[in-house]
Amino acid sequence: MADESVDSKQNPRVTRRTFLGTTLAGGAALLAGGSDAIFGASSATMNPATNPTWQLGGDLPVNRLGFGAMRITGEGIWGWPPDRNNALKVLKRAVELGVNLIDTADAYGPETSELLIAEALHPYPKGLVIATKGGLTRPGPSQWVPNGRPEHLKQAVEMSLKRLRLERIDLYQLHTIDPKVPMEASLGALKEMQDAGKIRHVGLSNVSPEEIVRARKVVPIVSVQNQYNIEDRKWEKTLVYCEKEGLGFMPWSPIGGGRGLKPENALEKAARDRGASVIQVALAWLLERSPVMLPIPGTSSIAHLEENVAAEKLKLTPAEWKAIERET
Repeated sequence: MADESVDSKQNPRVTRRTFLGTTLAGGAALLAGGSDAIFGASSATMNPATNPTWQLGGDLPVNRLGFGAMRITGEGIWGWPPDRNNALKVLKRAVELGVNLIDTADAYGPETSELLIAEALHPYPKGLVIATKGGLTRPGPSQWVPNGRPEHLKQAVEMSLKRLRLERIDLYQLHTIDPKVPMEASLGALKEMQDAGKIRHVGLSNVSPEEIVRARKVVPIVSVQNQYNIEDRKWEKTLVYCEKEGLGFMPWSPIGGGRGLKPENALEKAARDRGASVIQVALAWLLERSPVMLPIPGTSSIAHLEENVAAEKLKLTPAEWKAIERET
């Protein structure tokens, strides 16, 4: 489901230690600037799609490469992680590296992802945006059942506020449209919670442009979270709509989910030429694909987290970008 991704298993051609030694020396400076010379970028060649930040909802500045907190839970996205302390360390390290957009959901665990975020990071640093979702229930491991009933969503918002130790959720997303409940009824409940001051902004997940248009008649929408990666672009029309309307697009499964990415193509060549991993090039491609793109790769590994964040500084040349676009 949303923000689904897997740890990198690809051969990076150089060791993670070698790559990270040249890119992570500045810690959070990776997202703040400096080190452009490592990847050959310059301010003169910047375009809107390579801007490092985005104004979510017009008033929440976030670094465009965020963190998806689904995989800090147990196997099957169920229960507590096998190493709780490691999960807490991953969350803390993400913030240390400059990540200030963390995406979660009440269904992750269920509940455990939100609880771990609060345990690791509360009191929250200034500027940290925590986005959560409601509308999917979990009868068991790897099972996801929609529930868009207004009464359920109102209770879900209240419980997420309690678990996250927040008075207001910056971004609350409808996790999916329940086919048994009119979308207008589900979103009407979120509009009530927004009017009550418990939600700042509302987002959607797994929706078409037509569904976004319907939703915006009920409540203002600031973001959409659909599956999207270099080899799965079935939601291209939704991305184009978001670009046109200035909505943030948060691709879940940004590096291919359980399928991973195909090696031995332009993606692999660019990775080899840059001394980077295929995963890093895939994330760099997403960031350059659109200025509204807000990837949220998830992981339970600090090493892979650092590898993912380093991708923010990898700037593809126009020729590399076009070659990857053409072959995938």
